[in-house]
Amino acid sequence: MTQRPLPRRTVLAGTLTGTLAVGALAACATTPSGPEAGSAAQSMPASSPRSTAPSSRQPTPSATSSPEPTTSPPASPIEGWSLEELVGQLLIVGVPAAVASPEHAEIVAQVHAGGVFLHGRSTEGTQATRAVVASYTDLAHRAGLLVATDQEGGAVQVLSGPGLSTIPAAEDQALLDPEVLTAHAAGWGTELAAAGVTMNLAPCADLVDTLAPSDNAPIGAWGRQYGTDTATATAGALAFNEGMRSAGVEPVVKHFPGLGRVTENTDIAAGVVDSTTVRDGDPAVGVFAAAVRAGARAVMLSSATYLLIDAGAPACFSPVVVTDMLRGDLGFTGVVMTDDVSAAAQVQDWSPGERAVLAVRAGVDMVLASANARAALEMAQALVAEARADADVAARVEQAALRVLALKGVPGA
Repeated sequence: MTQRPLPRRTVLAGTLTGTLAVGALAACATTPSGPEAGSAAQSMPASSPRSTAPSSRQPTPSATSSPEPTTSPPASPIEGWSLEELVGQLLIVGVPAAVASPEHAEIVAQVHAGGVFLHGRSTEGTQATRAVVASYTDLAHRAGLLVATDQEGGAVQVLSGPGLSTIPAAEDQALLDPEVLTAHAAGWGTELAAAGVTMNLAPCADLVDTLAPSDNAPIGAWGRQYGTDTATATAGALAFNEGMRSAGVEPVVKHFPGLGRVTENTDIAAGVVDSTTVRDGDPAVGVFAAAVRAGARAVMLSSATYLLIDAGAPACFSPVVVTDMLRGDLGFTGVVMTDDVSAAAQVQDWSPGERAVLAVRAGVDMVLASANARAALEMAQALVAEARADADVAARVEQAALRVLALKGVPGA
């Protein structure tokens, strides 16, 4: 980068052993050539008062002698968890989509991962994908795994083959009436669910309203946008979102606050900035606001730096973007996750551990390490060390873990 958006911090990095075969394709940028319970206790009844006058009859119990049993509040779903287990819920680890990998399974188990991301490409279809997924879910932490992939359509479709449709690009999906698109997305979601996928890192809600959409390297150049005006982009993103959710697959609306006005791709370029988008009243932000109002439960952040919002940090490390804007201005209460920060060029000025800590401090709930699974080991170590040293980070870890568990449907979260 031309300037350091944030001062570097000393974070436990650790010495990691072993070599791992990891995929080279990052989440949201995978294209052929570039983008891609505790038990309830009852109180004992109070004893009946004694009569002071002799009588041959049994005393009649008073109204207060046998109170209604009371029940203690249910135990927290994270009661008894170690800090390492809590931190694990904040991590999504990239695993190959095409084949089960014992090396990656070991990382998933070691960090108690909250989720996995199927990356790369698989053309083997539903049954083969389900077998790959089972190789990880069988080893999952007690809270289970979110199983994510990139199934936007067009150039960004990880899974194909028997049982899986070829999905058109978002710009082509947008030509359909919203009701029709919702029905199609429900069908695509049903196929994903049959393959064992529970989360789709789509739709792109990025508004590409530049004069030449093809100059927008990460989105417009690949037709990943639903439109070049707010109404069209909103209608398409919401229709896709609704269809996926109706099929039981959690969609992730991305990339807040919008990646449609940059010229470079954060996966392969550093120093990517947006010099146009503003915090208040911007139509690009408005697409995400509409998604939040419509009930979106997961949002992915951009890794670009927004000069007119917070010039000091990429969005995924910015409390202004995450906490003030997304949580505050938009009122979003669901899970916030990063784009891939394991290998993206935009964040290489920081170690993997620093990236995870900065993101969680900013208000992020899940950190995506899709392209380089090994980075998740250092991320977990750094978050544990920081939480032990700083009560504020420890509280953030617990808050984030509870949000992830709520997304998974864990009772009490």
